[in-house]
Amino acid sequence: MSQSLQLYINNQTPNVFFKGEGKKHGRSNQMKLLVKEKPKATMMSQHAAVPTEIPPHWYNIIADLPIKPPPPLHPKTFQPLHPQDLSHLFPDELIKQETTNERFILIPDEVVDIYRLWRPTPLLRAKRLEKLLDTPARIYYKYEGVSPAGSHKPNTAVPQVWYNAQQGVKNIVTETGAGQWGSSLAFATSLFGLNCEVWQVRASYDQKPYRKLMMQTWGATVHPSPSDITESGRRILEMDPSSPGSLGIAISEAVEVAANNEDTKYCLGSVLNHVLLHQTVIGEECIQQMEALGETPDVIIGCTGGGSNFAGLCFPFIREKLKGKINPVIRAVEPTACPSLTRGVYAYDYGDTAQLTPLMKMHTLGHDFIPDPIHSGGLRYHGMAPLISHIYELGFMEAIAIPQIECFQGAIQFARSEGLIPAPEPTHAIAAAIREALHCKESGESKVILMAMCGHGHFDLPAYEKYLQGAMVDLSFSEDKIQASLANVPHMS
Repeated sequence: MSQSLQLYINNQTPNVFFKGEGKKHGRSNQMKLLVKEKPKATMMSQHAAVPTEIPPHWYNIIADLPIKPPPPLHPKTFQPLHPQDLSHLFPDELIKQETTNERFILIPDEVVDIYRLWRPTPLLRAKRLEKLLDTPARIYYKYEGVSPAGSHKPNTAVPQVWYNAQQGVKNIVTETGAGQWGSSLAFATSLFGLNCEVWQVRASYDQKPYRKLMMQTWGATVHPSPSDITESGRRILEMDPSSPGSLGIAISEAVEVAANNEDTKYCLGSVLNHVLLHQTVIGEECIQQMEALGETPDVIIGCTGGGSNFAGLCFPFIREKLKGKINPVIRAVEPTACPSLTRGVYAYDYGDTAQLTPLMKMHTLGHDFIPDPIHSGGLRYHGMAPLISHIYELGFMEAIAIPQIECFQGAIQFARSEGLIPAPEPTHAIAAAIREALHCKESGESKVILMAMCGHGHFDLPAYEKYLQGAMVDLSFSEDKIQASLANVPHMS
């Protein structure tokens, strides 16, 4: 009987195999040193595959769409936006990425060097969950919780801050919901020596104190939103002093500060094209990993709030689908309390409550919509990324909404079988994957299910406490509330 151990150190060659072989004559288990050429992918046990290299580029899906997405509009004139209209918010290179039709954008070497702190991220097979569900399906998940901030968000935070630093920007402002984006941006600004100021949605600010401390540890200043620091925040507080806040309100506050200070730029963690672009490093890696395993996904699932995690995994696979190489079902999952794709309207709307941002054509619940404070704070945005909304309209993906109790039921099953405690956001993908796996159990199909696991839930344990104590409730939107919000969506010819 022989055994071999393959060792990789930081994904660098050479590769060393120690091989012990029992023999009929002489000493058994003799150790031999073998040096072999590094294969294209490393098998991390039977459960995972890791590519040998970080992809050299980000992928821009606009280049491959048969119909290009509608342009953003100026918030005052309602005319198509010019790139220079964004110069008060973003550095030049990010504006170019926001508007480009190029298929691939080279990742700067300096960004790749920082990516190496956690990338490539693992693709894992959830065999224990499969066994628990007694399903013939094979469930894989791309795990982004290994980043320093514990989520996929540094994939875009690092390049955004790098491009700002290259242009000499000193101060960065942003908003954050659950705190994953704010902590990721604080991490990135700490690496490049920029100041970071964050407006965190009040409901999440109160629910997730350790996210605030994480941001402060990396040097950021954190304000609950709405705040009395900005005119936008003061107006909201005058109408509702106990407002739980929303991402739309927090965006207004951050954008207001950036627009009024020449030495300050704004960074966004989701929704915009360049943000989704940066996240495609996830899917590009995953394509390599699935190929190394000899697997082709039949269903690809990701949670959606603004859409960056979903786009990051799915866009490269949609490219392959458009080429006719594969034909997976692409499924977005959102909370029933904030169902922009499944219940919103596809229309031009503002990205923020104070109407400071450009109008984008997207699936929206109305820029005035303030969702109930469900625990998946990262999925509480009134609109879906315009690019995802456009792809949804083209029919290249589908969407469903799931209530949070079912999501946490799935999260507990996942944690008790696979060991990882998911953030509340990816519990939606887990719940949808479990639904699909149980359907396979009924039909006998052995589908390959791939899902996005965008972050861990180490700072979200109070949400798990509520679920375990039976205190969690399913919050759903009010139809009257949505209709009132939709009435304020601009009417465009």
